Amino acid sequence: MSSAAFTLLGSGAGPGAPSFFCDCVGCREAREHPAAIRTRSGALLTAAGQQVLIDTPPDLRQQLLRERVSDVDTLFITHWHYDHFGGIGELEYYVKLKRKQPITLYLPPSARELFHNAFPALEEIFTVQTWEFFRSYPLGELLITPLPARHSIETAGFMVSSPTVRLAYFPDTAGLPPETLPLVQGSDYLICDATFSGENWFPNSHMSIAEAIELGQQAEAKTVILTHISVHYSRPLTSVELQQQLAAHPHVRAAHDGMVIPLSGEGVKR
Repeated sequence: MSSAAFTLLGSGAGPGAPSFFCDCVGCREAREHPAAIRTRSGALLTAAGQQVLIDTPPDLRQQLLRERVSDVDTLFITHWHYDHFGGIGELEYYVKLKRKQPITLYLPPSARELFHNAFPALEEIFTVQTWEFFRSYPLGELLITPLPARHSIETAGFMVSSPTVRLAYFPDTAGLPPETLPLVQGSDYLICDATFSGENWFPNSHMSIAEAIELGQQAEAKTVILTHISVHYSRPLTSVELQQQLAAHPHVRAAHDGMVIPLSGEGVKR
């Protein structure tokens, strides 16, 4: 189990940071300091010699190169929004030139037809299945369980459970539905949507930083990690300013691209 880990490939919201069209303080910071760059949100679960992607953001190619990932075994898509599936075509030539067999792709039930309509050329690249809420998918000693999120379309977060660590990953959610909250209660890690730095423009789909912190307290999570962060909405924010805000909350951390969380109880590596 010591090698099992959860890596945040990206920690940004839809526009990413920096955005080509924006010159706010957050985007200027990201242009000047590479550590402040936020690619679109996605994650990699590594365990039992397998590598499982959760979402394929448009930045997937550069994320896999950065993390030196050369193989992908399984893919789960949280929901059918472009910033979470837009990089799925990056896996085509990996399958054709190296893997030589399809990748198992778990889609939201409502997205199966959407996938086939959008990517007919990828039919041979994936073995398409649909995930089921509350069903646990084994990965060695780990279990991956899709749980309902509260978003504008059918969306899952994922509970990842090892013999020693419980990690809940909800990059797009407005709080948690009543059927989900008890199942993430007391998690070692709650990685959750913190899209807005000020006013929440979409309170039925996303959370602000303050709302994410409040959710972490409600869920009694040991460590809360804020992700899906936008430096644009609704008040421009730098990473430095965010760290200053979080100083008053020692159990809360801001995600960053490449953050690694061991699933053996060792604590966040980087």
